[in-house]
Amino acid sequence: MKGSLRIARIAGIDVAVHYTWLFIFFLITWSLAAAYFPAEYPGWSTPVYWITSIVAALLLFVSVLLHELAHSLVAKSRGLPVKSITLFLLGGISNLESEPKEPGLEFIVAIAGPLSSLALAAIFWGVDSTGLTALSPVKATTDYLVTINVLLAAFNILPGFPLDGGRVLRSIIWGATGNLKQATNIASIVGQAFGWLMIALGVFWSLAGNLMNGIWLVLIGWFLNSAAESARRELELRSLWLNVRVASVMNDRPETIGSAAPVEKLVNEIYIKRGLRTAPVVDDGRLVGIVTLTDVRKIPQSAWDVTPVSQAMTRSPLYTVKPDDNMSLAVNLMAEHGVNQLPVVTEDRLVGLLCRADVIRYVQVHHELGRK
Repeated sequence: MKGSLRIARIAGIDVAVHYTWLFIFFLITWSLAAAYFPAEYPGWSTPVYWITSIVAALLLFVSVLLHELAHSLVAKSRGLPVKSITLFLLGGISNLESEPKEPGLEFIVAIAGPLSSLALAAIFWGVDSTGLTALSPVKATTDYLVTINVLLAAFNILPGFPLDGGRVLRSIIWGATGNLKQATNIASIVGQAFGWLMIALGVFWSLAGNLMNGIWLVLIGWFLNSAAESARRELELRSLWLNVRVASVMNDRPETIGSAAPVEKLVNEIYIKRGLRTAPVVDDGRLVGIVTLTDVRKIPQSAWDVTPVSQAMTRSPLYTVKPDDNMSLAVNLMAEHGVNQLPVVTEDRLVGLLCRADVIRYVQVHHELGRK
């Protein structure tokens, strides 16, 4: 996820924090220090409220991390590669490199998260039962974490995709019908229904004077609604690319430039005359790099006529695909690395160029023709 900073690596899985996490961390800490703890535990000093709130907010996100780690470790144990875990505005997400290939596997991976949250709630309840002082900050924190982990498990088990419960629902429908697309559509519709219900309830609460909880419900409902719709569209795209090879979408006659050619020639003959923004750099048929408008902007215009393309081009990292690769691989590669084009090679020899515009055009034509 763009805008994320890696903070740890656990069991071979990168853990990152998105910048939106800082906002939600501050909001939760403030709401605990200004409202929740003073109402539940009156008589503390202001510094104690704030220190307790900071610790509680941090442990809340540790709980979210362990919830996602449970998904990831179960997925890894069943052969599903896991790229990373990211903490962001509304919790966390495990980034699997591929979706489960069978309903039973999806069920096991999905249910691991809520079960881990319930286990954490039981652990904090056990700490609560050790005889801690009734109004101590430690007991206040563990009480809060018992409640929040139960709520985390309860919310995630709601049968709306892409929540854990929605994935459990999808796995059950998928197993019963054998149709992943139908199962995803049904689970997504249920997810959107829950989203709209939360938005409506949040608006009602806000108008009734419970503004903070109302805003939270609207925000969560909006997220659930959007995520369910995105999941359905993502599956449609995956279905679209299921039997499509890169060779069917790529430009098999891309404009190229040699590494020894001056940048001036690249600009005049490819960028301006052809209206292109990128060109593979090829020497004797072999791909040696790629050069874009962004690369050229780094070279002073006065030096274009004496600067070879080799000094402007990108050599590494150079992401490529093969003509027989599935398009889903190419699309994921573009999204993961934020690139707009992929050279298509066979044994280092350039045979085509796949651009984001080619992908968009293919999808548009596909839908305009009404092909399923």
